[in-house]
Amino acid sequence: MVSIASLWLPILLSSIAVFAASSIIHMALKYHAADYKKLPDEEKITAAIRAAGVTPGTYHFPHCPDHKQMRTPEHMEKLKTGPIGLMTIIPSGSPNMGKYLACWFVYSLAIGVFVAYLAGRTLAPGTPYLQVFRIAGTVAFLCYGMAHSHASIWEGKAWSITFRFYLDALIYGCLTAGLFGWLWPK
Repeated sequence: MVSIASLWLPILLSSIAVFAASSIIHMALKYHAADYKKLPDEEKITAAIRAAGVTPGTYHFPHCPDHKQMRTPEHMEKLKTGPIGLMTIIPSGSPNMGKYLACWFVYSLAIGVFVAYLAGRTLAPGTPYLQVFRIAGTVAFLCYGMAHSHASIWEGKAWSITFRFYLDALIYGCLTAGLFGWLWPK
C-alpha cells in the first residue's frame, strides 16, 4: 500500500499537466468551438429572457412539476408543438476566468487525490510503470470523462460533444497515468 501523502508530487504535477493540456486544447486547438451554437435572432431571444425576469438557474421547458401532469392533454400538446429544451442562465457580467481556472485546477487536484487513493490502495511500492499507468489512467479517464455521458443521455447534448470530452479525458488520463507511473515509489 502507498499513502496519498507520498504521492503528493504526481498529484500536483498531473494537475499542472492537465491544466496546461486543457489550455492548449481550448486556446490553440479549439476543437470545442463547435460545442455551442448561436441562437437565431439572439438579440430578440435574450431581450425576451431579460423581460421575463429569468434569474440564474437551470430551466426545463415545457416544465412539468410532477409525473401526473405529464400525461395531461395540455402538456402533451406542448411537447408535440415544442420547442423542448434545457436552458442554463448564469449571472450577468464578464466571466470571472480567474475563478473558473482556479476551480478547474482544484478539480484536477481532487481527481489526482482520487487517483492516488485508488492506485495507492491497489498497488505496492515498486509496481512496474505500465501497471501503475493502467490503474492511474483508468481512474483519471473515468473521472474526467464519463460524467459527460449524462448530458447526452438525459439532457439532449449531442454525442459528438461528449466524444470530444472523452478525447480530452483520454489525454488527461494519459498525462496523469504517465506522471504517476514515472513518480511511483520504488
